[in-house]
Amino acid sequence: MNRKALWITQTAVLLALLIAVQAVTSGFGSTLLTGSLVNFILIVSVVTVGLPSGLTIALLSPFFAFMFGIGPKFWQIILCVAIGNAVLVILWHLLRNSSKNQFTAFTVSAIVAAAAKFLVLYGLVVKLVVPIVLGIPEPNASVVSAAFSFPQLFTALIGGALAVVILPLLTKALPQEN
Repeated sequence: MNRKALWITQTAVLLALLIAVQAVTSGFGSTLLTGSLVNFILIVSVVTVGLPSGLTIALLSPFFAFMFGIGPKFWQIILCVAIGNAVLVILWHLLRNSSKNQFTAFTVSAIVAAAAKFLVLYGLVVKLVVPIVLGIPEPNASVVSAAFSFPQLFTALIGGALAVVILPLLTKALPQEN
């Protein structure tokens, strides 16, 4: 199989997995479960298939979430989530080889990328979009903002922790694109 066809196939499989996870878990009403698994899939895509795959899935994920009734109902916030996902994926791509010890590199990637995604979402959604762009009044602003503060950090950290444990097995089993 040529490289382009392999990339398309692997990206499509991971995107299908992401959509399936969102569809199945949307009925549970658990942002913690859905968000953690989505972050895990984003990380798997960038580490096993490459940055273009990770970015493709990261940018499409919030739009599929919206279709399943997960997450924000405002397009401005959906764009912020796409940006936060992209930050997570880019940092994993840049940091995943930051140490000769894979466990250390993956752990650093998980912590730094989760913190950066949290800070980006907090800054964009909580400090800019909700109060200024959308002008949502209190107490509704607090409810919307709460979903884009610490829960985002926790789901990114859990997704990263899953990746730290599972990725070493996947990277041995699958061909990688850098």
